[in-house]
Amino acid sequence: MKADLHIHSALSPCANDDMSPNNIVNMALIAGLDCISVTDHNSLKQQKIMKQVADRIGIHYIYGVEVQTVEDVHIIAYFREENDIETFQSVLNEHLLPIQNDVNYFGNQFLFNEWDEVISHEEVLLIQSLDLSIDELEVQIHRCHGLMCLAHVCDKANSILTQLGFINENLQFDMIEVKNQAQKKHVIEMHPWIKDPFWIVNSDAHFLQDIGLFENIVDEKRLDECWRKWI
Repeated sequence: MKADLHIHSALSPCANDDMSPNNIVNMALIAGLDCISVTDHNSLKQQKIMKQVADRIGIHYIYGVEVQTVEDVHIIAYFREENDIETFQSVLNEHLLPIQNDVNYFGNQFLFNEWDEVISHEEVLLIQSLDLSIDELEVQIHRCHGLMCLAHVCDKANSILTQLGFINENLQFDMIEVKNQAQKKHVIEMHPWIKDPFWIVNSDAHFLQDIGLFENIVDEKRLDECWRKWI
């Protein structure tokens, strides 16, 4: 299936304010996508509405969130079940510092209903680090039956290679997100012990026109095998 599993809604303050549920799903439809995941920063509060809208329009939806660890590394967590996102949201609530968002500096953090009406604003700043290490976060993701993806692994900001310089061989990640084959080759050359992880290419879209920007075909059978490992 053709997928884009790293999209930000307007709940993420760094995303454009028109990144509403219906706009996102309809743009995914225009882009010819079969499956999407909205992965807002440190919050799953928009996920149920995203799933509802995606189901209505006819796009397969995977629950997701982009988490920032204490090392300032971005990790994407994917979930299949609504109960699991509720449990993981409680983890986020516990480990996110109660710093108030400055809308004028960081941007809006909108929560929408199924008709793209703004129903509330997230008051806690979502672009910050949790007080969880990468290793501690890995345990929490898998405890909630989720998949752990190393986000934009070669980016110059908030990637594991930028922040730590390497991928720990003992880290039980499930997926690695890259932008192209050159990045994949670079990661393998740095870490010859990495044999055959689930490589994924996403847009990291913050604007509607970027959704589906990169061609990414996801092997559904392989993805299901990843899920079953943690169920």
